[in-house]
Amino acid sequence: MKQEFWEYLQRLVDSSEIVFDRPKGTTHHRFPNDPYPADYGFLKGTTSLDCGGVDIWVGSLGKKKVVGVLCTVDLLKRDTELKIVYDCTNDEIQSIVNFINYHQMRALFMERVY
Repeated sequence: MKQEFWEYLQRLVDSSEIVFDRPKGTTHHRFPNDPYPADYGFLKGTTSLDCGGVDIWVGSLGKKKVVGVLCTVDLLKRDTELKIVYDCTNDEIQSIVNFINYHQMRALFMERVY
């Protein structure tokens, strides 16, 4: 069952258009001094708990694979989410986790093991 979860996530990404609303290096209006460490966006045509698309971080690994997920808690928005981590190197994953764990949000990374 565990492997099937990862396969379904991979199928979701493979069958979706990725829309980048926060490309690597850009900043959020609330945090102008903190550039995004990787491309961040959502899967077009999907729905998440916040009624937007399923969130996704995309790195530069070059394998086009889901490498894990982030489970987040946001005290500012008072919500939780699952964010897909796709095609990221270990360094990119660590940068993303550090970026998220900086302000009012915390995240746990769960790695997909092949």
